[in-house]
Amino acid sequence: MTYCVGMLMSSGLVMLSDSRTNAGMDHISTFRKMHVWEVPGERALILMTAGNLSISQTVVNLLKEPIAEGGEDTETILNARSMFRVAQLVGEAVGHARDLYGEALEAQANGFNVSLILGGQIRGRGLRLFQIYSAGNFIEASVETPFFQIGETKYGKPILDRVLSYNTTLTGAVKLGLISMDSTLRSNTSVGAPLNLVVYERDSLQLTLNHAIQEDDPYFNTIRHMWSDALANAYMDLPEPDWRQTALDV
Repeated sequence: MTYCVGMLMSSGLVMLSDSRTNAGMDHISTFRKMHVWEVPGERALILMTAGNLSISQTVVNLLKEPIAEGGEDTETILNARSMFRVAQLVGEAVGHARDLYGEALEAQANGFNVSLILGGQIRGRGLRLFQIYSAGNFIEASVETPFFQIGETKYGKPILDRVLSYNTTLTGAVKLGLISMDSTLRSNTSVGAPLNLVVYERDSLQLTLNHAIQEDDPYFNTIRHMWSDALANAYMDLPEPDWRQTALDV
């Protein structure tokens, strides 16, 4: 399992992923879930994956292979004309992976399971964020719906629903993303560090920050402890219920 969140704001993008793929008493695996393609001044693309690791790795390699071959007439995510077309190419790669392995995987318990978040910008085009499903179809983030999550989403969603908006600053979104990740880490051992954080400032056409956060990261641990303390204090400050007070005072 994994947890990835992508946030679209008026000022740019914040994308955060964990790297754990399996967890148990005697087996923990880590694989990077965030993939970046950057041509400074021309385009910056960020892709995060969740679901079956073999499928997601197949999809990523199907995107990388045409780039490595270098054919001038071959359309790739590095020469596609728009982010919409890049999202289509990712969806087509998902469809190709399904053609290769879908029948065999559908016979297994978890089936063909992959989901992706794609964000970025191409020179002369707008900044966009997409969620791509296992059928290869996708939806786009908006002012009203400025974030997407994939993987183990339920623990980290409440803070985003309550606080994140399209007008949140990039710094604010980083803090919210890390709090959202912390909530997931605390509640599910199948999500784990190291974390990968990318920040992209709108129209910059190059990454502002591409940072790996280890388990002992001082800033992450500081806000984890401060958030826990703030929640505990907020709970203590809540007024007592005023119904059946005698029955509750036990």
